[in-house]
Amino acid sequence: MKQNLQTGSAATANRIGIKIMMVIIIMAGALTSRLANAQVKEVPPDSIEYQGSLYQKAKAKSAYPKVVGYVSFILPFETLALSTGKFDPNFSNHTSTIGFPVGVNVLYSDSFGFSYEFTPNVVASNGSSKMNDILFDPGTMFRFEHGFTFISRLAFDTNGRYGFTPVFNQVYARTKDINYFVAISVPARFGNNESASLGLNLQIGFTFN
Repeated sequence: MKQNLQTGSAATANRIGIKIMMVIIIMAGALTSRLANAQVKEVPPDSIEYQGSLYQKAKAKSAYPKVVGYVSFILPFETLALSTGKFDPNFSNHTSTIGFPVGVNVLYSDSFGFSYEFTPNVVASNGSSKMNDILFDPGTMFRFEHGFTFISRLAFDTNGRYGFTPVFNQVYARTKDINYFVAISVPARFGNNESASLGLNLQIGFTFN
């Protein structure tokens, strides 16, 4: 009889313990659910906070890539024939050349981009002028602080010449819609049964933001 009472007491204690554990588990689950709901903040779609978050996400997403166009003019200063060492300055012998580079820059980040440029060149000589050639010179852009950019261009000219052109570009004035720049370029040209040459050019223009 004594043994049965002990067994019954143990069973009752076990049942109470199980019930207490179930209550603790249920309470823990309810508290966890409330904490999770408290961390998820519901913001009405028409609220300023919601619209602001959407704007920030869209702004961050649409920053790059960015496409900007530009127009400019370019003046050759000197051309050096490497085989003879002879300089051929612009505006000599009543002859002058001026180019009008236009292009598109595709900016992929604050430090890198790619430029597509076309330059029609006009030659004036002895009181007459003509469209002489068109240069296509695409190139990679390495962008630095304070508006400085180095552009390494390839060059393919309809006059039969080809080569490459390193360009040192500096933005000197900025507005909301337009950035003004000046550039120095050193074109290296080959081909078309002519001597290899190096030049020195000044380019001035502006980009559309």
